Amino acid sequence: MTNFATLTRMRIQLTLRNRMFLFFSVIMPFGFFFLYAGVFAKGMPQLVQYFLSPVVALTVMGSFWGLSAALVMFREQGILRRFHVTPVTPSDMLASSVVANFVLTLPTVLVEFLFARSFFHVTHFGNLVSAFLLIAIGTVSFASLGLVVASVTNTMQETQVINQLIWLPLIFLSGATVPLASLPQVVKRVGLFLPATYLVTGLQSAIYSAFAPWSVDVLLALCSLAVWAILTFFLSAQLFRWEPESKIPRRAKLLAAATAIPFLLLGIWENKTNRTMAQAQAMFDSLNAPSKSAPPADSRE
Repeated sequence: MTNFATLTRMRIQLTLRNRMFLFFSVIMPFGFFFLYAGVFAKGMPQLVQYFLSPVVALTVMGSFWGLSAALVMFREQGILRRFHVTPVTPSDMLASSVVANFVLTLPTVLVEFLFARSFFHVTHFGNLVSAFLLIAIGTVSFASLGLVVASVTNTMQETQVINQLIWLPLIFLSGATVPLASLPQVVKRVGLFLPATYLVTGLQSAIYSAFAPWSVDVLLALCSLAVWAILTFFLSAQLFRWEPESKIPRRAKLLAAATAIPFLLLGIWENKTNRTMAQAQAMFDSLNAPSKSAPPADSRE
């Protein structure tokens, strides 16, 4: 345990020197926060509370970009090679990266809540237990996505291209930038296959509608993200490379794509039931009501 704590501390120190991490984990989240709260929500506390969920989701999701880039950079610069001569396993290195990422992401999220309360007078943040669980599991799952990206790419340029191809659908099709209820019907259907959609809607259910952790909406998001985190972490441990000269097997990217199977199945089911879409629409419609609509009684049980 002492060795793991030391390794995690070293990962934090190395990550803090990475400018890309600081941009995606600090500068960008606060930029989105003031854009959403000040412009989209016009400073109105109820609207700020609604838009706080996608802001937090973007903060959580953005961690995968910085983490994948950092690991590839460490491999290219020979930093990982130095760890290889110590009694550190790939799982140790990757787990410490995830923990370090969580430790560095959580303060940004806490400051966002503090800003919402101090600057925009939001006095109610829903069910904080549900919100914390979603933030914690969401951070681990998207960090594990970053580990997979770092495992299947060979250069920083390739990593940035892959990250961009992943990042754009995550933020534009999930409700993280435009409310899910406002998107065209075709886009909504595609969004149901993305893990980011369940993080955003789960956080809205927790922060805006105050759903408990055992409610259907929150529990579905927690379970789907947790299963995805396990799959991606396990695969990244199998594909981990210490040396920049090491090459990945040809099937690696196919295996990486296969980790999306849980959300493929979940998306098919959600498109048939329309449950998540109905809940997202109900929360969006409540913004125009005289007072925020109470969530369905069965969702709190």
